[in-house]
Amino acid sequence: MIITLAILVVIFMMSTIYFGFKCYEFGKTILNVQDEIENCLEILDERYASMSQILEKPVFFDSLEVRQVIKDIQDSRDSILVVASSLSKSIENVSDNDKQDTKEEGL
Repeated sequence: MIITLAILVVIFMMSTIYFGFKCYEFGKTILNVQDEIENCLEILDERYASMSQILEKPVFFDSLEVRQVIKDIQDSRDSILVVASSLSKSIENVSDNDKQDTKEEGL
């Protein structure tokens, strides 16, 4: 009886250590992904500013193709803003949820 309990305790300890290690690896992966997303957001911000500066300049060629390219650049600039906003909202939501969990644990 005692040997069976000792074996179960060892198995549970080993599984707890294994799952703890896997959780640690998963947490590191999530943090790395978050860092990469933040880096990408900075790049998107730079591109957005660059495109905005280009679009402020007047165009002296009145061709349909030129106007279409300008419209495509404007649409691309707007889509960059949408992507950056959605990514930053998802990061903020995760941060807010973490803060709420911490407050609830403190109570």
